[in-house]
Amino acid sequence: MTINCLLIDDEPLALDKLEQYVRKVPYLNLAGRFENAIQGLEILKQTPVELMYLDINMPDVSGIEFLRGLQTPPKVILTTAYNHYALEGFELNVVDYLLKPFSFDRFLKATDRAYETLAAKAETHLDPKPDDFIFIKAEHNLIKINFSEIEFIEGLKDYVKVYVTTGKPYLSITSLKSLEQLLPTNRLIRIHKSFIISIDKIETIRSGKVLIKGRWIAIGESYQEAFDNVVLKGRMG
Repeated sequence: MTINCLLIDDEPLALDKLEQYVRKVPYLNLAGRFENAIQGLEILKQTPVELMYLDINMPDVSGIEFLRGLQTPPKVILTTAYNHYALEGFELNVVDYLLKPFSFDRFLKATDRAYETLAAKAETHLDPKPDDFIFIKAEHNLIKINFSEIEFIEGLKDYVKVYVTTGKPYLSITSLKSLEQLLPTNRLIRIHKSFIISIDKIETIRSGKVLIKGRWIAIGESYQEAFDNVVLKGRMG
């Protein structure tokens, strides 16, 4: 999925830095960059824009005022040198709030969060839902992984680690919850707050744990009933 993005900031150097960051991210397409909100409004009317990086402190019309005036705004990541606008950003349902100066890693984390939100929204409009593969972001690329290749997925705070049969695991900046929503529950099931496993890769079940490729993974107490119903029901002799 490609995301059209717009940059609005009254500081040319800040725009240059944002553009450098945008061009490092494969799924971003720069639709335009402007030094004031009024110019940005014109491109919003003419071009589909899914994501906007918006400075708050600008002359004539502030970023907050501009955003409040949009009837159908794209996803927005606010950028500012001041930290006292966080509450207003929250009220306006922005994706994230970048405090200048920010690093590329911080920019990427905010951008990936926007990607997750937009991808989830796009997924709800797909019919039928893909049933044999998924794309994940890893090392600034979109990697295609067949569901049949997944052994298990481990959640690590803001990351997930996807273990596959084809080689080393993939590390992706996303949440386990977001990824879970894109997986077929008849093939991949969450058994712990930190683990999703492939049902057909289970080798052994013992004492509230499953064995997959030499690794024992605990079944969380709150997940046990669902595990029994999905995995064990009708399969025990």
